Formats: sequence, C-alpha cells, structure tokens
Amino acid sequence: MHRPSRLIHRHTTVTLALALCSALLLTLVAVEWRPLLDLDGRIAGTTHRWAVEDHGVTQVCRILTDWVWDPLTLRLVCAATMVWLVWRRSAWWTALWLAATCALGTLLQQTLKALVDRPRPVWPDPVDSAHYAAFPSGHAMTATVVCGLLLWLLHRHDAGPAVWRTAMILAVISVAGVGLTRVWLGVHWPSDVLGGWVLGAFVVAVAVGGYERRWV
Repeated sequence: MHRPSRLIHRHTTVTLALALCSALLLTLVAVEWRPLLDLDGRIAGTTHRWAVEDHGVTQVCRILTDWVWDPLTLRLVCAATMVWLVWRRSAWWTALWLAATCALGTLLQQTLKALVDRPRPVWPDPVDSAHYAAFPSGHAMTATVVCGLLLWLLHRHDAGPAVWRTAMILAVISVAGVGLTRVWLGVHWPSDVLGGWVLGAFVVAVAVGGYERRWV
C-alpha cells in the first residue's frame, strides 16, 4: 500500500530541515563563530560552577551518563531489540536495518569528531573527564538515534497507547537528560549536545525514509 503523498512530503520536508540545521551548526562550530563560542562558554561556565558546588547532583549525573545513558548500554538495548525482532517477528530485514543504522550513525559521529577536532572544555577543577574530540556529543547522538528508531518501531508494530506513552516519556527524558548531564559534567559544550541531537534526528529521518520507501 502506498503512503499518502502528504505524509511523504512532510517526511521529506522534515529530513531536509534537519539536514540544513545540521550543516549550519557544523559550519558554525568548524569556523569557530564567535557568538556561538561565547554562548557556549557562558552556559558551560555557569553549569560547571553548579556542578562543583552540588556534589550530590553531580554524582547522579555521573551514574546516569556512565551506566544508564552510556552509548554501550543503548547499543545493548538495540541488540536486544534485534533479537526480539528475529525471534518473535522473524523480521530479519528490520533487525539488519536497525543494526546498520546504528553502525552508520556511529561512523558519522566519529568521522565528524575527527574532521572538526573540537577541543573539549578544560576546567581548573574538573568534576569528570572524557576522551576524543567534542563535536558532536556521542552520548546525545546515540541516545537520539536509538530512542528515535525504537519509537518508530513501536509505532510500526502498533504498540498500545499505554506502552507508546511510556516509551515516549522515557525517550524524551533519556535524550534530553543525557545531553544535560554532559554539559553539567563539563565534558561538552552546549552546541556539541545540540549537534548530537540534530544529527541523530537526521540519521533517524533518513533511515526511516529509506526503510519505508523499500516497501513502496
């Protein structure tokens, strides 16, 4: 069955908008646009002061970012979903599509980190540490890709209203929360997190569009 042309047009529009936003932010970061750097510095400086002063919240952020919303944890969730798709639905193509999308998202993330090579924030009194370049945030991008794909799969497999609402709430909390923890812990600039969110959403949009066009 063909998708309504209005939905196809809407999806194309959203994908193009995400592509433009991603390209614009990437360009501003790469050329070190001063207003963006100044805004990043003000926000990061303020949140770092809070992180140094509030040890309890900082410890919670460490646990969330290192264990709950860590990219490895989220990829294991994807792996479990793949097993469920094959075992319960015999959906080999969907499972492979899910794995390929996550792998391509990681490849895009690491490629951009290497190309942009943006330094992470440096503090005289750090509360946490991280490796590799800053842009885009790997935690934020991975969370966006994984949560976006899983939400779409739930929608496609007609999850019940209660399951859908619960999943949506958890996804929003996870995607927003992991970004906030990375800035709070002083290991990313705010625009790194924003880049991870936008690029992750773009990867999901492209992957979903490609999947659905396969059946048109």
